[in-house]
Amino acid sequence: MKIYNIAIGITAATFTLAACMSSESERVTDYVNPLLGTATLWDPDDLGYERHQATRTWGAEVFPGAALPNAMVQLTPQTMWHAGAGYQYEDSTILGFAHSAMGHWNLMELPILPVTENFTADDYASGFSHDNESARPGYYRVYLDRYGVDAELTSTLRAGYHRYSFGKDDARRLLVNVAHAQGPVRDWAIDKVADNAFAGHQGGFHYYAVTSQPIDSIALLPSSRENGVPVAVVDFMDNKSPEPLEVKIGVSYVSIENARHNLETEMLDKDFATVYAEADEAWEKLLSKIKVEGSTDRYRNIFYTTLYRASLMPRLESDANGQYRDARGMTVAADSFRYYSNPAFWDVHRNQLPLIAMLQPDVARDIIRSTIDRGEKQDGYIPSYFHGDHAPTFVIGSYKRGIKDFDLRRAYALALKSATVPGKHHARPYLDEYIANGYIADENIPDCPFYEEHKGGVTKTVEYAYDDYAVAQIARELGDTASYAMLMERSGNYKNVFDPSTGFMRGRVDGGAWMTPYDPYYPYFQQMYREANGWNQLFYAPHDPEGLLALYPSPEAIDAKLDSLFTEPYIGLEVSNLTGFIGNYCHGNQPGHNIPYTYYFIGKQEKSQAVLDSIMDRFYDMGPERLAYGGMDDAGEMSAWFVLNAIGLYTYSPADAEYIVSVPLFDKVTFSLPENTFTIIRDGNGKKIEKITYGGETVDGYFISHDRLAQGDTLVITTR
Repeated sequence: MKIYNIAIGITAATFTLAACMSSESERVTDYVNPLLGTATLWDPDDLGYERHQATRTWGAEVFPGAALPNAMVQLTPQTMWHAGAGYQYEDSTILGFAHSAMGHWNLMELPILPVTENFTADDYASGFSHDNESARPGYYRVYLDRYGVDAELTSTLRAGYHRYSFGKDDARRLLVNVAHAQGPVRDWAIDKVADNAFAGHQGGFHYYAVTSQPIDSIALLPSSRENGVPVAVVDFMDNKSPEPLEVKIGVSYVSIENARHNLETEMLDKDFATVYAEADEAWEKLLSKIKVEGSTDRYRNIFYTTLYRASLMPRLESDANGQYRDARGMTVAADSFRYYSNPAFWDVHRNQLPLIAMLQPDVARDIIRSTIDRGEKQDGYIPSYFHGDHAPTFVIGSYKRGIKDFDLRRAYALALKSATVPGKHHARPYLDEYIANGYIADENIPDCPFYEEHKGGVTKTVEYAYDDYAVAQIARELGDTASYAMLMERSGNYKNVFDPSTGFMRGRVDGGAWMTPYDPYYPYFQQMYREANGWNQLFYAPHDPEGLLALYPSPEAIDAKLDSLFTEPYIGLEVSNLTGFIGNYCHGNQPGHNIPYTYYFIGKQEKSQAVLDSIMDRFYDMGPERLAYGGMDDAGEMSAWFVLNAIGLYTYSPADAEYIVSVPLFDKVTFSLPENTFTIIRDGNGKKIEKITYGGETVDGYFISHDRLAQGDTLVITTR
């Protein structure tokens, strides 16, 4: 068994558990390194520019702690307030172990730290060494130098398990940051509720904790800083016990009573080894749905770690009794589905959500049911995230993949309103302008700083066009021919921001004139483009690649444009969320992730493969520790991109249940869908695909449908 960054001084109980697990046959969880993605890039060769700012670039922003797939609880160390996922590998101190994480500068609820003596509300963080830190799916451990405490964490869906081994003569205490999380905490409470239990809330996050030793008292320790927030200190009666201090904490977004019920249902009567073993088994069951053979240990490690990362979000938000807090703040009982957090649709609609639909159709179904519930209770628009309203791509893509036990008509009502009815709050921004003109105009702001928020007219236009296509597919499925025709016509609106004189998607101002001056090399946060420059907004019409390419004068012109994209150097501007460059192509952010496949459509598939291979080789274990991604994981999108390309199937148009075939990294892939298991065989070691067969029959072109794969046969990709 591999436990990454094996630690010295690890507890005897954990050694026993590790020995028990390693006696089994090889497990795919052994290849997962939860620390991968936690480091930050600093080197100019990795970043694509020289770093002069004191602030960090955005890393993958992932957490290394214990969690189950799509769980409510992510029990993880916190090294920094207001960091992406709370943990940065280059940090040297730990502030606590929080119970939720995502990677978007939020959550990190209820941080808890085991302490002894000599600390204050302003000075309590403990130093640690990566030599004394280890992690694997469902388990995290670190030695806290300041307090001489060996801390171990594991978890269930809705509860966290802390085990703290103190020095034999040290007082044992818990510091609970009841008033501190990634975001502001306006109200909180903590109370002793039994001899060995405390409970409370942190905003809408409720908790119920049971300790292995009786509690003496809970005191608030005020901060000396101006407007400083207090911490709670839990003292124990048997303060010098030789046994580890164990804390089991159930959480809920509904009530303390539900937090207690979650704890009692999932964990209260289990010991640490049992909970850890069950967590490992849950991950083994999920990750082993894709078995890979051949290639190298390095690629297997990256593959199963990215598959792990792609399976953590969105988060479960309903309790063991079915209750959840809905979009109106009401407590609702969901007897027929589990309620999940709103997905990061702008990021994950491309690949992570379709991957969930392939591996966990029951989870995908309940995410859609949650999306419908949320939309119907917030103005009747389908929930969005950041840009566009990409939920319809997930709805129809899942439906076409055979996930049909949700109300498609209810989802369609939300999606159609989002596409056709301008409004505030949850509506598509600038929809009235998009409907009237077929594009969204930008403001002409010369020398616009990268970081300013503006309309993002180009990105919105091309993404709304794709969303229109997705909604049109639902309309066709339900027989709404008029809406289908209208939306399909609008799905060509991406052409309205194509400037033939430059070959770029270019901003227009009110009245239709092109933005002047225009520099496709300059990146913007949201002036014309969302977190991209003109190069990374090229070729985005996944529903209509032929129509998009017809805007260029010839295949040779497209070939030259792509070659320039991947060879002409980035201008070197320091932008925290743009890292990982091949020429001007930025893999560290999502907008351009479909671009490498464009060579397919001009008969140059092998050039696409060269780029894909370079991306997979360069951007997923970077930096001196080989623990950095080339950019932000964004709730699993970067990870899902690797998983799908590594097996040779990518969701080029996620609203369509088909995959573009590429050359896999592995000799053999065995993929278990709910219906059947299909196999992928790589025949040859070249980049050019000579032939694709499925079940012995030649596949016409480079796409294969989900329905065909679900028949459970063998896909052979012959290369030279």
